[in-house]
Amino acid sequence: MTQLTLDQLNSLPAADFTAALADIYEHSPWVAEAAAKQRPFATLNALHEAMIAAVKAAPADARMKLIAAHPDLAGKAARAGTLTKDSTNEQMSAGLDRLSEQDFARFHQLNDAYKARFGIPFIVCVRRHTKDSILAEFERRLSHGDAAETDTALGEIFRIAALRLDQHVSANDRLPVAGRLSTHVLDTHSGRPADGVAVELWELSRDGSERLFVKAATNRDGRTDAPLIGGRPVPRGTYELRFAIGGYFQSRGVPLAEPPFLDIVPIRFGVAEPEGHYHVPLSASPWAYGTYRGS
Repeated sequence: MTQLTLDQLNSLPAADFTAALADIYEHSPWVAEAAAKQRPFATLNALHEAMIAAVKAAPADARMKLIAAHPDLAGKAARAGTLTKDSTNEQMSAGLDRLSEQDFARFHQLNDAYKARFGIPFIVCVRRHTKDSILAEFERRLSHGDAAETDTALGEIFRIAALRLDQHVSANDRLPVAGRLSTHVLDTHSGRPADGVAVELWELSRDGSERLFVKAATNRDGRTDAPLIGGRPVPRGTYELRFAIGGYFQSRGVPLAEPPFLDIVPIRFGVAEPEGHYHVPLSASPWAYGTYRGS
């Protein structure tokens, strides 16, 4: 989907407006078609609310068809490569394209149990989650009642749509869909920001597996040039930041033992608020380190 400005969308013929936003709601261009009648939109939030209102005003069977249009997570369509581009990217963001056979079987089992229980596919905004938190959501929501779960599914669809709009439409305002994870390193041995510290962010799973999320290095301010995660939700889960402190002090000519007392410094932490701002700094000398949660 090509990114357009809100002004461009406002000026398009109705059919072109519908075509441009047809994939915001999975296989349901009628949502964009209904919103087109409400133009012009002064803000991206107004467009988002108009699309939500179109779904809520639609007949119940249309809402159920919208829910049913969503694919299973890590299902056969994902493996066959037949998902929409947005759905493919969303499932990849949570690592669902790289599941072990054991994990794939678990997702298949839960998908089947959920469909048997509610008659609809399990829908979650995967950009807000890690594999572990998706599995936890499966377990939690299987205990819901039918009406409550239909409402939950629609709420997740609205979250998915908000993220898609935020990616594909440029406007003066933004939707409140993004969190941030950042860090900085202070060299307490010399009393200055630590420049050139290699940093890795790893996602940790309960089964002991790890997924490298991003690699970076600190600049002269002791910060990475960009947030480790930014412009999107910070997926709910457990992470570990790994700072190459031994290599940093060695490059500064600080006398170190062999092996050094501190080499790779790990900080393990949890993210519970996908739209929250997490700042996880490190203050370190060759012999001690500390951290805290900033914002």
